[in-house]
Amino acid sequence: MVNFNNMAELVSLAKEKDLPIHEIVIAREMHTSLRRREDLVKEMAASWQVMQESIARGMNNKEKSLSGLTGGDARKIFLYSGEKSCAPYLGQSALRAVAAAVGVNEVNAVMGRIVACPTAGSCGIVPAALYAARERGVSEEKLVLSLFTAAGIGMIVDQNASIAGASGGCQAECGTAAAMAAGALVEVAGGTPEEVGEAVALSLKNLLGLVCDPVAGLVEVPCVKRNGFAVVEAMLAADMALSGVKSVIPVDEVIEAMDEIGRAMPKSLRETSQGGLAATATARKIEQGLYGNQP
Repeated sequence: MVNFNNMAELVSLAKEKDLPIHEIVIAREMHTSLRRREDLVKEMAASWQVMQESIARGMNNKEKSLSGLTGGDARKIFLYSGEKSCAPYLGQSALRAVAAAVGVNEVNAVMGRIVACPTAGSCGIVPAALYAARERGVSEEKLVLSLFTAAGIGMIVDQNASIAGASGGCQAECGTAAAMAAGALVEVAGGTPEEVGEAVALSLKNLLGLVCDPVAGLVEVPCVKRNGFAVVEAMLAADMALSGVKSVIPVDEVIEAMDEIGRAMPKSLRETSQGGLAATATARKIEQGLYGNQP
């Protein structure tokens, strides 16, 4: 039986068996679900297809959400990235990944079809990161397999901390998604299992303490644009790890710290819309306009 409870064990198994991390995750899933490898890969490929469809729809989306708070920004970013008259600070590739991340979230906001990876509020980060890898010529097969690496990372965070904003703040949602994306990007670039772990640590530790403060209780502001920022952070973490940069704090200790921070975070900053941006004067006016609540 192949089993792991933390990143150290996952990396160790991959090294011991001389296999990429995705194969260890697949082997565990085969054992626990009693399903064939080809069936698991086929199902993951279907999820990747949904991700790509949500990116395509989001890039071209002009539709506003029912609240009117979001919609159309991904298209603006995508169009800007291709303008010959401008030179985006991030460069075209990274900026298009931002557009993809925002776009997937805009699709979610208009009740479109997305893959929650690991949550709906963070659904744009992993797809956008792999979109950037695809734009660089990474094969569909590698991208699909890297999603197992991302899934394994998400599973470890869920087991040892949380992936829910209601219990751990947005560090648990966008933070976990960024870590998943960073690990997947390292693997498709040919990085080692150790480098995957370093990318997870580098990405996650820099989003520690991120609060969950949705305006009017909707997964729109600041959630949609936050996904765009998080995918850039994930790409940077992957590049750092691939360059040989290591996290001073080991990845499993970072996850442990994330759990402690989440538990210490006030309830008002954990998806209750009682604090943070959700408690600003403008946010309260928006809430009153949507629901008729008394200020």
